[in-house]
Amino acid sequence: MTALKSMSRHQVRFMLNGQPAESEAEPRLLLTDFLRHQIGATGTHVGCEHGVCGACTVVIDGMLTRACMTLAVQIEGCDVRTVESLAPAVDRLGILQAAFRKHHALQCGFCTAGILMSLDHFLRGNPDPSEEDIRVLLSGHLCRCTGYTPIVKAALEAAKDMRTSSANNEPAHV
Repeated sequence: MTALKSMSRHQVRFMLNGQPAESEAEPRLLLTDFLRHQIGATGTHVGCEHGVCGACTVVIDGMLTRACMTLAVQIEGCDVRTVESLAPAVDRLGILQAAFRKHHALQCGFCTAGILMSLDHFLRGNPDPSEEDIRVLLSGHLCRCTGYTPIVKAALEAAKDMRTSSANNEPAHV
């Protein structure tokens, strides 16, 4: 990466949820703050700011990433997906989101965005996970409200619904 002047703002161009985006950032600005305050993608939550809780999880160039541990200038030229990408339309939930709603897999909702992003990424590559697979994935997230059981049930149902929609050649919006 090119050396950046610490007191200067630098142009950051990237793809956000399939659309071109750009804004300026100081080299020390965290991706969480950049997304929320400069771009307006407020679904990415700021939790522990140490990469432990998982609330800030996004996907950068196909990799799960903690946005609180990433500098905004690091996403120059990258493809970034946030929780806002999961709904196929403003008025319609994706399969995973609908399963969360059905199974009451969220209460305060603070951890939900990061969990949804991790599950979305995981289910795309693992269409038939076991309960244990889901629990291992969720071990990287802190949720203080649901006890994880409804989240696991929602994830397993979403995986099943995704397999069904895939078998019927329907677009699967996780």
